[in-house]
Amino acid sequence: MCGINGFNFKDAGLILKMNQTTSHRGPDETAIWCGDKISFGHNRLAIIDLSPRGAQPMWDAAHELIIIFNGEIYNFKELRNQLCEKYAFNSESDTEVILYAYREWGRDCVKKFNGIFAFALWDTRTKNLFIARDPLGVKPLYYFYDGIRFIFSSEIKAILKHDIPREVNREVFNLYFQLLYIPEPHTMFQGIKKLPPASFATLDSAGVFQIKRYWEVNDFSNVSSYNDTRSEIKNLFCDSVKHQLISDRPVGVFLSGGIDSTAVLGAVSEFYTGKVKTFSVGFKDSQNPEKFNADFFLAQKTAQHYGTDHHELLIGPEDIKNNLENIAWHMDEPNFNPTAGAIYLLAKEAKKNVAVVLGGDGGDELFGGYPRYYYSYLLSWYQTMPHIAQSGITSLLQLLGRTNLAGKLNLSGVNRILAFLAQKESLLKRVINSNIYHTHAANNFLTDKYFGKMLPTVDFEKYFMQIDREGWLVDESLMRTDKMTMAAGLEERVPILDYRLVELASRIPTHWKLNAFQSSRNFRGKIIWRDAIRNYLPEHILNEKKRGWFTPMAKWLRGDLKETILEILSPNNIHSEFFNTVEVQRVWQDHLSGKQYNLNIIWAIVMWQLWYNRFIKR
Repeated sequence: MCGINGFNFKDAGLILKMNQTTSHRGPDETAIWCGDKISFGHNRLAIIDLSPRGAQPMWDAAHELIIIFNGEIYNFKELRNQLCEKYAFNSESDTEVILYAYREWGRDCVKKFNGIFAFALWDTRTKNLFIARDPLGVKPLYYFYDGIRFIFSSEIKAILKHDIPREVNREVFNLYFQLLYIPEPHTMFQGIKKLPPASFATLDSAGVFQIKRYWEVNDFSNVSSYNDTRSEIKNLFCDSVKHQLISDRPVGVFLSGGIDSTAVLGAVSEFYTGKVKTFSVGFKDSQNPEKFNADFFLAQKTAQHYGTDHHELLIGPEDIKNNLENIAWHMDEPNFNPTAGAIYLLAKEAKKNVAVVLGGDGGDELFGGYPRYYYSYLLSWYQTMPHIAQSGITSLLQLLGRTNLAGKLNLSGVNRILAFLAQKESLLKRVINSNIYHTHAANNFLTDKYFGKMLPTVDFEKYFMQIDREGWLVDESLMRTDKMTMAAGLEERVPILDYRLVELASRIPTHWKLNAFQSSRNFRGKIIWRDAIRNYLPEHILNEKKRGWFTPMAKWLRGDLKETILEILSPNNIHSEFFNTVEVQRVWQDHLSGKQYNLNIIWAIVMWQLWYNRFIKR
């Protein structure tokens, strides 16, 4: 895992500046190479083949191809065995496997890789640049192209070392506040984009830039055997964990109280030689330590169950306050999620002991772990009922005073997605200036991306989970985790998000994931996933209901963080071109008084303003 930087002209001084900016991603070594029409920079976090032979930028033996690579190719040994009869390898690294895979299969080499990656390869024979990103979008890759200069990096802040405009993308501003994440290919910066997941791009010698998607999930047909599918889930998951334990540096596990990270630990314990190191974060709260630390205490029991070398970190509001500017800088873009600070601090703690951690990301999106899928499933079930039954349910809800719920019963398509994901328009219209706010921004974006063609399945919840996997998971969750872990030079791997498991999950009937007849208060979801990994789940985890991971941030805002947030949101600091400063203050005061719970909008504004002050204003 590393940081990569580059552009399509020669400038050693500028590529060095980019490397300096992303040095946290690769603290072990930094190097550059400059050709006639190309500059490559690399920050190395040595994980596989720690010798100088694994250093980058790396050439092939013919000195015709040169690569910079961020990530891991988990099946590199199998690919190397295929290629070694034809090519002479100089190292034991997965980087060199990419070079010879490209020589052998050209652009289709990316279809051979099982891993998390973003890389750039320069072909001296054709003067073509080839860049690619992994299927699930675990590793980020940003670029800027004005028709002349093509600049790319693992992080936006390195691109900003070039003399390029620093402007807010107003369309994306609206998407961020409506969806609470910034969907690809956009960034908050006008002119800077993300290379989409599962895509590669080429820049040829004539300056023609093209992007092509090389993998996507398009088979939603239902599998027929529950038992066979359950076994296949278990086998694929174990194979993924086994491959992702390959490392020449110490490996640990981020452990929460949920079933996903617990399953990862269970599988790791089965295949890992030695005592597994686990890492958990909790929150200081002397008045009510149980409220926000239920997962923390469950993780303690799980660590004891598996006999791990367990490391715990308790953080308080002062820790967030002292690191707020650093968190905003490392994120590159505004991120509304208050858990970013907890991940950032836990990663710094884990880095003292390991170079790699495995996490439980992706289980909810693949196997139906969020309550919104359950409620959507109920809506889909309702809409298949006879009209007379629908009328009776609607009348009952109205009689009970649930007119708001009754009005949502017939939602479908993008409107149903927005009902679950979008922020309240009435609140956004208050805090965002009317000449900036675009009511239909999120609706238009999601319609164009996901609903502009016939849905690939009549099972709406399958498509809902795919939209979350391609959107929220990549551009909020995985992006946040990458930035916060790599800030400490720590690599996180995500074994549940093996592309083979993703393909299988898309073919699992929704009723094998969700039970429409369970109580919403005891929602658990992920039925077949729980069944497949049951042997890895201790008794104290097995029957736990679904519980989101929350911080005490709402409480901290009313206490030790009050003055800090007050300053950030003050009329003298808040950007009046974008925000109605009077309404922002009212929303803030309503939260302070306990009149309304406004954490999401407040933290979204706070992080946007910190981003603006650091990257645009300064």
